[in-house]
Amino acid sequence: MIAKNLDDRLAIIKAIAEKQKNEKARKERLATIRKNTAKVRIVARKKRTADDKKLADFTGGQNNVNHYTDASKYAKTYYGETLHETTRHDTDWGDY
Repeated sequence: MIAKNLDDRLAIIKAIAEKQKNEKARKERLATIRKNTAKVRIVARKKRTADDKKLADFTGGQNNVNHYTDASKYAKTYYGETLHETTRHDTDWGDY
């Protein structure tokens, strides 16, 4: 846009000033958002580490909470006699 008279020049100056004012306000809003986001991330990180510690205490350090830690007890509980009949001759391979 080329200013041909004083009114056009003043309109251009006003438009540029408005654009710069909007840009400054936008930067201030973004700075506030970034600052608040950083605070939220810090709180979330602390909560996540606390939850991970609780999970580690509960699972004995295992990542998989569904992991059954006592295999022999599990086998006896759920497979009982079948396990016994299947494995009873395993020790008979002895000294041949």
